[in-house]
Amino acid sequence: MTDNIPLQPVRHKKRHDNKRRDGCCPWSRCCGGGDFRPRTVWLGHPEKREQRYPRNVINNQKYNFFTFLPGVLFNQFKYFFNLYFLLLACSQFVNELRLGALYTYWVPLGFVLIITIMREAVEEMRCFLRDKEVNSQIYSKLSTRGTVKVKSSGIQVGDLIIVEKTFVPDFCHKGSCFLRTDQLDGETDWKLRLPVACTQRLPTAADLLQIRSFVYAEEPNIDIHNFIGTFTREDGDPPVSESLSIENTLWASTVIASGTVVGVVIYTGKELRSVMNTSNPRHKIGLFDLEVNCLTKILFGALVVVSLVMVALQHFAGRWYLQIFRFLLLFSNIVPISLRVNLDMGKMVYSWMIKKDSKIPGTGVRASTIPEQLGRISYLLTDKTGMISVNCKCFCKICIFANKATKASRAPGATKVRKTISSRVHEAVKAIALVHNVTPAYESNGVTDQAEAEQHYEDTCRVYQASSPDEVSLVQWTESVGLTLVGRDQSSMQLRTPSGQILTFTILQIFPFTYESKRMGIIVRDESTGEITFYLKGADVVMAGIVQYNDWLEEECGNMAREGLRVLVVAKKSLTEEQYQDFEARYVQAKLSVHDRSLKVATVIESLEMEMELLCLTGVEDQLQADVRPTLEILRNAGIKVWMLTGDKLETATCTAKNAHLVTRNQDIHVFRPVTTRSEAHLELNAFRRKHDCALVISGDSLEVCLKFYEYEFMELACQCPAVVCCRCAPTQKAQIVRLLQERTGKLTCAVGDGGNDVSMIQEADCGVGVEGKEGKQASLAADFSITQFKHLGRLLMVHGRNSYKRSAALSQFVIHRSLCISTMQAVFSSVFYFASVPLYQGFLIIGYSTIYTMFPVFSLVLDKDVKSEVAMLYPELYKDLLKGRPLSFKTFLLWVLISIYQGSIIMYGALLLFESEFVHIVAISFTSLILTELLMVALTVQTWHWLMIVAELLSLACYIASLVFLHEFIDLYFITTLSFVWKVTAITLVSCLPLYILKYLRRRFSPPSYSKLTS
Repeated sequence: MTDNIPLQPVRHKKRHDNKRRDGCCPWSRCCGGGDFRPRTVWLGHPEKREQRYPRNVINNQKYNFFTFLPGVLFNQFKYFFNLYFLLLACSQFVNELRLGALYTYWVPLGFVLIITIMREAVEEMRCFLRDKEVNSQIYSKLSTRGTVKVKSSGIQVGDLIIVEKTFVPDFCHKGSCFLRTDQLDGETDWKLRLPVACTQRLPTAADLLQIRSFVYAEEPNIDIHNFIGTFTREDGDPPVSESLSIENTLWASTVIASGTVVGVVIYTGKELRSVMNTSNPRHKIGLFDLEVNCLTKILFGALVVVSLVMVALQHFAGRWYLQIFRFLLLFSNIVPISLRVNLDMGKMVYSWMIKKDSKIPGTGVRASTIPEQLGRISYLLTDKTGMISVNCKCFCKICIFANKATKASRAPGATKVRKTISSRVHEAVKAIALVHNVTPAYESNGVTDQAEAEQHYEDTCRVYQASSPDEVSLVQWTESVGLTLVGRDQSSMQLRTPSGQILTFTILQIFPFTYESKRMGIIVRDESTGEITFYLKGADVVMAGIVQYNDWLEEECGNMAREGLRVLVVAKKSLTEEQYQDFEARYVQAKLSVHDRSLKVATVIESLEMEMELLCLTGVEDQLQADVRPTLEILRNAGIKVWMLTGDKLETATCTAKNAHLVTRNQDIHVFRPVTTRSEAHLELNAFRRKHDCALVISGDSLEVCLKFYEYEFMELACQCPAVVCCRCAPTQKAQIVRLLQERTGKLTCAVGDGGNDVSMIQEADCGVGVEGKEGKQASLAADFSITQFKHLGRLLMVHGRNSYKRSAALSQFVIHRSLCISTMQAVFSSVFYFASVPLYQGFLIIGYSTIYTMFPVFSLVLDKDVKSEVAMLYPELYKDLLKGRPLSFKTFLLWVLISIYQGSIIMYGALLLFESEFVHIVAISFTSLILTELLMVALTVQTWHWLMIVAELLSLACYIASLVFLHEFIDLYFITTLSFVWKVTAITLVSCLPLYILKYLRRRFSPPSYSKLTS
């Protein structure tokens, strides 16, 4: 997990996971965390450092041993809800304010804190073990004692690290190696990296320690596409200095294709490019928790108002200010302390259900505090590679041009026609096998060693390496039809025919693919015939003006594009020796120009790109993950807008969006033209504004310009699109888009990714989902939830997200109802007895009411569900209802408040009306009626019965009946055994509950909810 400069090719590949942020201690300066500065790094001598560098450790923990308890308590009491109950409990130490035993206030608060501390301790321990595993990874280091093993946390700037491949290695072609950077920028194609030239003449890697040399490197920065530095060897005569660029670097989180490389460590810890492109994780608070916190503030306001009214009705007589505090304590149940613990325990149950769901195996929950977020997602932002597509391409279609003369079918010309078609097919296949940058590499397979495999071109030992997976798929297809690429170096290429003949081609010139030209070309000489041929392939939009006129190119390209294929047009042009020599002279002269070099070179190349012979079209498909299309269809029907943010090229991203049906067939696609200035962005935004129901495709550079000058206008237009594709996105841009969506829309966002380049986006989103895929576990470890396949996202949101939100909404409102009922009874009791601040229930009664008597039935609501999971998946439109937040709104809250006031008043006035002589009879009648009412209300609320719900109801009733033996201090045991007690309790309970049952029946009969229509 270090950023290296490769010095010598050796052999191996290392995958680096979990680079998120340095965190050796809170005091970053003592660990070298001051201002970033350029550095001079001596090879193999970390002790010769000019400044302090950060330790090479990963620390994802929120707390350490000393800050854990203070930090947890601070995070709990910084919110109004918990601080209120702390002050409430502390007030009981004041004699004038004490209303009962201390344990009636401290026990519930202590229980809540213990549950919270235990949950945080478990999560911190898991995080510590994950960090320890990463920091303990073993690497090989060159030292004066030879090759030694060192832990990742022990690597220092200046160390010489051997980076190896995990299987038996291949040699590096002339010191070069291929590198994959998907963990940094999301691109899965292989990139060529070159070592420092002057180190290649050393006999062995150990000689690097004997020379006197150093690397001067720029200061750490966020740019993963550029690097500036120099390599200097002082013991030479004269001293040798060589410039270093991005082509000489191996960033942490990259993967070597084959071979082994010795690299000098330049950056460590938080100065790594991968870490600097990762934002610090934030403590996420769910929208549901914020809404509940808002409701508790409303309840607290009601508590203050009720207390003031009680004192005002006493005409503020005597020490009225003390009476206000006593009433605040007396009615404290209005704000239920059990609400938080019930919700937290419910979240743990939801997390357990997600992990145990057999239909989404391997799903993990790393943030158990926000499962309700999954039920209200409006925007889903996903990476392309590893999410929607897999990390490989598939050659799907080839279309070969045939002129009208070859379409005759008369007998005299039949043989000639077949020969002509055969020759054109042969030419097309040969062109595809030659116009590319693919290099075949050979590896040992356990039977044949590497040298022998390369000498005899063993098919079983061959792998293809290239900077584009499209090119690999094309070369693999030519191999499948008999023309195999068996060898290549910088000057020649070897093809093997089906008969075993080796065709050798000399590479005269290569014109690489660029985003501006959108094509690549190659000039080769066939050694057997001496023919010189210029082959060219590229996008149809540029090739249409290069090839000879034809009437079928545009139509066929359109057909392939509609199938979601990435189309390449292949053409050729034969050159004479004189034509090539003339071109080469002009080409070399253009390359030596100091001014306008790129323009002059392009002009010379374009002189060849005229009237070329069209050979064929190729269609390459980005292979999709399993069940991606139905999953995206489910998300779309659920009202979730999907944005694809990828580091891939624009053409690749667009084809994948079509192929995956992210963009439906009846939707147009607006490709945002590249813009660099404010005026260009203004014109393009105006053009886009005129489009309707149109998907947007935009590059990262154009996006940056739009956000710089027209942030509000762009986000307003983009949010109206059914789908958005952002290509060539940097990791920080992905996080910026998430943040802007949250700010501009106020809707919940979910980010899905599987690579290190997705970590910032995942951490910034309201809900982050990581996929454990081919790019490692970095994203899944940084995410709130982890899945193994993209298709599992549908069930995670439609079933578990929906159930978690609806269950928590019902649970929170019922807990509030339970507290408001007893508070209403207290208010009625106090008002009847001359507004006295005397508690109706004391001691164990008040604790038992919210614990053993009603806790199990109320908490069993976390098992409730309105529809089966199969129905929720079949009708994703049910999810759309939750986006408006109707299960927990001010309307439903007010409804439950009215129900609580009604039932509390009925129970208390009924008990006062029916009791005969003693006060304890009021307590017995009202408390028993209250318990029965709560149990019946749970039964009224339940939509689908679970056997544990029935057990909870019966258990709670049995606990209450059994505890009556020990409650003789509060309840007259003789009275509760009389028939008078039974009929009074029954009458009160029926009056409080029966009207609600009747209303529920009438509502279901005449205005049923949408889910009830499906269940019936």
